[in-house]
Amino acid sequence: QMRLVESGGDSVQAGESLRLSCVASGRSFGSSTMGWFRQTPGKAREFVAAVSRYSHSKSYADSVKGRFTIERNSNAIYLQMNNLKPEDTAVYYCNTHPPDNNYWGQGTQVTVSS
Repeated sequence: QMRLVESGGDSVQAGESLRLSCVASGRSFGSSTMGWFRQTPGKAREFVAAVSRYSHSKSYADSVKGRFTIERNSNAIYLQMNNLKPEDTAVYYCNTHPPDNNYWGQGTQVTVSS
């Protein structure tokens, strides 16, 4: 069973940057496309970015295009977040894409103040 642990969240000012990490234990990502998702209180979890197995394909939500970059290796994925905005405030999670309910972790909190 793969276990995913997210880290790197923090409280920052608008315009600053953060780099989130997600490390897999138990087994590697294998051939899975992996993604980042985020959730704010009272709202459904939403897709942020995804990367295919060998990073041949990457996709982003319109709201983060040009500001966020997703990267991966065999057992970790990263989300470089630049020019952060208050609306990026959320708990960020990694998972397969599409997500598997067995793999949701605790997430990492990102708070962006104006």
